[in-house]
Amino acid sequence: MNIDQKQLLISQLDRKMALFAGIKGMALPGEGWIHAVRTTLGMTLKQLSNKLGITPQAVKDMERREKDGAVTIQRLKEVAAALDMQLVYGFVPKAESLEKMIEHRALLLAQEIVMKTSHTMHLENQGIDKAAIDNAIRKRAEKLKNELPKSLWN
Repeated sequence: MNIDQKQLLISQLDRKMALFAGIKGMALPGEGWIHAVRTTLGMTLKQLSNKLGITPQAVKDMERREKDGAVTIQRLKEVAAALDMQLVYGFVPKAESLEKMIEHRALLLAQEIVMKTSHTMHLENQGIDKAAIDNAIRKRAEKLKNELPKSLWN
C-alpha cells in the first residue's frame, strides 16, 4: 500500500470516528443500557424475555452481564432489535484523531532512534548540535509517519 492510500484510509477512518467523539466522555447508565431502556419504556422482564425467546431470569442475568462488561456484542444487537433499536459501537482515539495518534508515536520512536545515534556519535567525539538533532528527529518522524512500520506500535 502506498503513502497516498494509507493517508486516505486514515482520513476516512478519522471521519467515521469523529462521529463518536461527542459521546467520548459520556457516562453509561448505572445499571447498563438494557435495564435503562427497558425500565424507561415501562417494559417488564417478562415482556422483553418474550421478545427474545428466553426466560425473565435470563434477561436479568444479561442485564447483570452488561453492567459487568461481560455481554457479547451479538447479544446486545439482539436486545436492541427486540427493543426496536439499533446497536451502535465504535472506537474513539484518546488523542484528537488517528492522525495525531500516529504523529505522536512516530515522534516518540524518532526521538528514541535519533538519540541512540546521537549518544553513540557523542561517545566517538562526533556529537551534533541540538538544532541538528531536532531536525533529524523531525525528518525521521515524518518518514515513520508516512511508512507506518509495524515497529511504530512496539
